[in-house]
Amino acid sequence: MLKRTLASVAACSLLALASAAHAGDRPLKSVGVTVGDLANPFFVAIGQGATEEAHKINPNAQVTVVSAKYDLNTQVGQIENFIANKVDLIVLGAADSKGIAPAVKKAEKAGIVVVAVDVAAEGADATVMSDNTMAGAESCKFIAEQLHGQGNVVIVNGPPVSSIMDRVSGCKAEFAKTPGIKVLSDNQNAGGSRDGGLSSMSNLLTAFPKIDAVFGINDPTAIGAELAIRQAKRTDVKLIGGVDGAPDGERALKDPKSLFAVSPAQDPHRMAVESVDVGYGLMNGKAPAEKVKLLPTPPVTRANVDSYQGWVRN
Repeated sequence: MLKRTLASVAACSLLALASAAHAGDRPLKSVGVTVGDLANPFFVAIGQGATEEAHKINPNAQVTVVSAKYDLNTQVGQIENFIANKVDLIVLGAADSKGIAPAVKKAEKAGIVVVAVDVAAEGADATVMSDNTMAGAESCKFIAEQLHGQGNVVIVNGPPVSSIMDRVSGCKAEFAKTPGIKVLSDNQNAGGSRDGGLSSMSNLLTAFPKIDAVFGINDPTAIGAELAIRQAKRTDVKLIGGVDGAPDGERALKDPKSLFAVSPAQDPHRMAVESVDVGYGLMNGKAPAEKVKLLPTPPVTRANVDSYQGWVRN
């Protein structure tokens, strides 16, 4: 009876492995993941998603997740370490979409597949990212509607990576549809962090005596901006928009006293899972249907936050 049970368990295990990795495929032995900043829960979720999916393909796969802290030189060094360690796949959240190109080329020359995640990376074999133009547009459309088409707004910008540039582009295009909306500033780089949002917004509050609304390029930036507004005791700011659908943003949306009002949601876990799947396919000669896959970013507001599932695993 025991032998029969063990045989059954073994058969189930083999079936499970067969569903993830087909016979004859090149095995996925190791994955290197380098992301913008692991202080941001978004990138933590990417690391978790990539690790879990790699282990579905091969339970013994080694996955290394590192933080570039938005520094190009740091990330180049991390990619060189991945090359030296002969990883099979690099999942790359680029610190600089163009500046990382030589490192990407070096990795591919060494036979390593590179899949860009969250932001574009010049020369990458494939890209899986949110529809960031949609995210910026949805956030700023909501802001314009809440202001009834009239008001002064500031855009708290971030690092020069494709995702952030696309969000700002989408936001500005939406504001441009409403002549009564005046963009006072769009060039403050808050570094994508809460501390940066606090510092940049403090500067903007000093520079401009009347600001009706704020768009922060991600939730940490937007939440930092709100801290600055509270500290300055400014009552002119009516609302703040972000992007991410992050846990902190979700909590802010549920707080009736918060100025935080909208956050188009990303799905970092799904993004990472699809990046590993696409990379594994490319390792075995299977090109994805789309070289750049865009995931939708529906807006989360106070009206629908109670039904929002958050950054859940699929």
